[in-house]
Amino acid sequence: MAIVTTIRREVLTLPAAELGPDNPLPPLRPLDELHRVDDRDDLPPDMARQIGYEPLGSLLPVHLRDGYERVRAPRGIDALVIENDRLRATVLPGLGGRIASLLHKPSRRELLYRNPVFQPAAFALNGAWFSGGIEWNIGATGHTTLACAPLHAARVPAPDGGEMLRLWEWERLRDLPFQVDLWLPDGSDFLYVGVRIRNPHEQPVPTYWWSNIAVPERRRVLAPAREAWHFGYERRLRTVPVPSYEEIRQLPHAADYFYDLPDARRRWIAALDEDGHGLVQTSTDVLCGRKLFVWGSGPGGRRWQEWLTEPGTEGYCEIQAGLARTQLEHVRLDPESEVSWLEAYGPLHSPAQTEKAEERLEAVLPRADVDAAYATWKPHADTAPGEILATGSGWGALEVLRADLKLPGTPFDDSTLGEAQEPWLELLRAGALPEPRRVRPPGETLVAPHWRDLLETAPAGPHTEYHLGVAQWHAGDRAQAVRSWERALELAPSVWPLLRCLAVFDQEVGNRERAADRYAEAFDDLCRERRDAGEAWTAATAALGREAIEALLVVGRTRDARSVWARLRPATRARGRFRFIEAGLLVAEGRREEARAVFEEGFEVADLREGAEAVGRLWERVSDEPLPDRYDFRMR
Repeated sequence: MAIVTTIRREVLTLPAAELGPDNPLPPLRPLDELHRVDDRDDLPPDMARQIGYEPLGSLLPVHLRDGYERVRAPRGIDALVIENDRLRATVLPGLGGRIASLLHKPSRRELLYRNPVFQPAAFALNGAWFSGGIEWNIGATGHTTLACAPLHAARVPAPDGGEMLRLWEWERLRDLPFQVDLWLPDGSDFLYVGVRIRNPHEQPVPTYWWSNIAVPERRRVLAPAREAWHFGYERRLRTVPVPSYEEIRQLPHAADYFYDLPDARRRWIAALDEDGHGLVQTSTDVLCGRKLFVWGSGPGGRRWQEWLTEPGTEGYCEIQAGLARTQLEHVRLDPESEVSWLEAYGPLHSPAQTEKAEERLEAVLPRADVDAAYATWKPHADTAPGEILATGSGWGALEVLRADLKLPGTPFDDSTLGEAQEPWLELLRAGALPEPRRVRPPGETLVAPHWRDLLETAPAGPHTEYHLGVAQWHAGDRAQAVRSWERALELAPSVWPLLRCLAVFDQEVGNRERAADRYAEAFDDLCRERRDAGEAWTAATAALGREAIEALLVVGRTRDARSVWARLRPATRARGRFRFIEAGLLVAEGRREEARAVFEEGFEVADLREGAEAVGRLWERVSDEPLPDRYDFRMR
């Protein structure tokens, strides 16, 4: 029989905001992560243990992505389409390998929530994220740092003789390579997704994975469970009966429901419309967790729904599948081992009852067939890719060179090494980190133990000491980090990056006055050193200026904070985030009515974090009136 499954390139044109530059300042502060549990005493022992197993404390070596705004214009986004006569999946390799659309061709039904715009928002661990489709969350609790990053992609021979689309990358928070194989057998109503995460290291690594599926909001969500673990952003987990569709519709605030699936039950979750049509996701048993996330019917949830797309469009909820019972857990991946599974996505038509839906699923895709498809796919996971369709980062290639790794199926070729990896490649080969040829904002710091060891034995120039200090900070050795930065101050041609790091240390130990002094000195030095109005220097000025103003206001130095504000680029001061900072500065100066006028003129803080309440708190300082809807992002 002729194989008719095809993979082709396409350009998806959407109203889209530009991602902008990354924040060049190393993220030294602990993660302000909403998804934490304060009391684990009443949880099952295995859950409590996995919640406490090495939760992520730092974003390093990844930098924040906060350079985007909310101005959208038509833009072409590279896409890869895998299609047979039944399904068409549109994949965005440059944006985390997101499946933006899954169309069932015979019924012409879009099975996912398809966002009509590309609008980054601060939901990923490192900032930029966007809603819609199916995303692959690896790394640690939260949305992956790869949400808006490119992955490698290639054609690979499929088990049935056709083609698979392989996506792969090196996940940097945990230093783990992973792959996602999209396989669409001829005539199949189900897209198969084979996933593999490998630990090539000699130590165990905490591992995390959740496949996150956005579906239209008005769907009945079904899963084979009677109870669920509820997480409502009060940092508590508690068991509740699985809520009904009517109860979900009446929830005032955002909530997570992690279904407590019995061990012997098939792993699946479905979202069906009022006619019983919709999407079902199922998998082999390794992917054991299932979850529902809803925004709630309150004004904060409604505002977030608008924020992530555009007013007047359909809202969404999320159904998810993961490696643990809840997203707050990490599982151990043993040294030199791997974990893999197979997922299937496709249409389901069923009465909106759990038992009936499971019977219907078994009729259209038996559980045994999913297990058999996994067994068929697994030997092909090592197959060498054919035509390269997209290129990710060079970090995997650097790690492969460092450790002489053999990773069949996911080649990290030397040709992917770029400017970001060049100094670290020289450290690896020559034992010395090169000093920059010109003054510019520092690049990323590699912080894993093997790179820290190389930095410690390298000649101690100021650039090396700066990066060594960042790596020592990440390792928890604050005293050594401070010594490294202080040594570098004596010889560094540009001292503002070092002063900023020392200011963060001062804040962490409660010395707010000295932190303010160092921030002010750092910003003065940056303004002397910046060479042009280009993207890199503008991003550095904005990032350091924002931190400096906040640190100066904490100790009441409003005049110095105003001086920093005046030296920001005019385009930076016009950004929504900085209009908000301006309002706070005006309040600190006693100019309450002028601060209120900033609110009345309107601003949008593009990088507002999930669950952030700072806008509402500032409004309370300028007005006794209720918080206007446009500023209401409360999730509790």
